[in-house]
Amino acid sequence: MANAVNQAQFWEQRYQEGSDRWDLGQAAPVWRSLLAGAEAPSPGRIAVLGCGRGHDARLFAEQGFAVVGFDFAPSAIAAAQALAQGTTAEFLERDIFALPQEFASQFDYVLEHTCFCAIDPDRRSEYVEVTRQLLKPDGALLGLFWCHDRPSGPPYGCSLTELRDRFAQGWQEEQLKLVTESVEGRRGEEYLGRWRRLA
Repeated sequence: MANAVNQAQFWEQRYQEGSDRWDLGQAAPVWRSLLAGAEAPSPGRIAVLGCGRGHDARLFAEQGFAVVGFDFAPSAIAAAQALAQGTTAEFLERDIFALPQEFASQFDYVLEHTCFCAIDPDRRSEYVEVTRQLLKPDGALLGLFWCHDRPSGPPYGCSLTELRDRFAQGWQEEQLKLVTESVEGRRGEEYLGRWRRLA
């Protein structure tokens, strides 16, 4: 299964079958809370990795961010583009692991939500490096991480210890806390993290 998730067709089939249960049909509630609160990040250019239909991306665009969403499932990008009519959000069909070749050091932020838990766990170190390369010096990763210990996947589990270990080198942890406004089925398992890229 882990090898299958490396292929665009695996995800494209999920969208075509309607078995994309990770899609909430709206932006994650925690992003609305963050953007409305005192710790809201200042608007800047933000990359949304594995953006799906773009619900999170559209929310950030509405709040003044210059948003580029990336996904390698054609149906996801087509849906995101259709739903984004009238917004400034841009959506591109790309393999996230190839993004640094085209977008190195171009973003103030990278937004993570259900991408880290969907990729092949053997590629997590690569994911962290991709994220770092996309960010400008002093840029930040804003991540909503699904931490569970159930076997198999996707979504593949992880622990807080793993997250901290993954982002131990070249990053400054600014926040990692349990989310209280998770949707049903993810309560007690989602953590909001913010890491600053060190130059």
